[in-house]
Amino acid sequence: MKGRFQAFCLIFAAVFSLAARAEASLSAGQPSAPPQPDAAQPLPDTFRGISLGMDLETVKRTLAEDGIFGYRGERDISLIPGGTRLLIETSGPSFLVHAWFQFHDGKLYNMSFALDDGRLDYFTLFSSLCEKYGEPQSVDPAAAVWESDAVRLSLERPLTVKYLDAVVFRSLLSAEYDNQVQEDRLRDDFVSEF
Repeated sequence: MKGRFQAFCLIFAAVFSLAARAEASLSAGQPSAPPQPDAAQPLPDTFRGISLGMDLETVKRTLAEDGIFGYRGERDISLIPGGTRLLIETSGPSFLVHAWFQFHDGKLYNMSFALDDGRLDYFTLFSSLCEKYGEPQSVDPAAAVWESDAVRLSLERPLTVKYLDAVVFRSLLSAEYDNQVQEDRLRDDFVSEF
């Protein structure tokens, strides 16, 4: 029994000594976690040579030159209801399952990429984006969002990465809000006539 007690005391002393040394090194200013990058990179507005703000013909030409998108030409282009917006939808053969390119007034303002979740995972992409661009401005179960004055980058579930021209997006939201206010006013005027 006396031997077990002595062994216990030696182990306790060793553990206590290690804990004390660890605390001393932490209080001496040594970091407890790996350092974060000094400065986050600016948010990108380009993926594989396609940039927000490009015109339709340039995007079509770039898509045709890059096999990852599986672009088939004019049959991948459609008009979005409302009249002023075009959509290119492609299906890729690799990590990229689907890609959508939305245009407003002839310029690319939204790129969305649905990724193969059998080959990629959310956590890996999230970690990579955080490493490059810092912590996201917002995170919820559906999406992580990084935002600057010019670009909004989001990683969404199911596994989708979106690049959005923030200026165009805000103007579209504002126009949609104005239209809704006008619609509400017309409805109220109509109802008041009864």
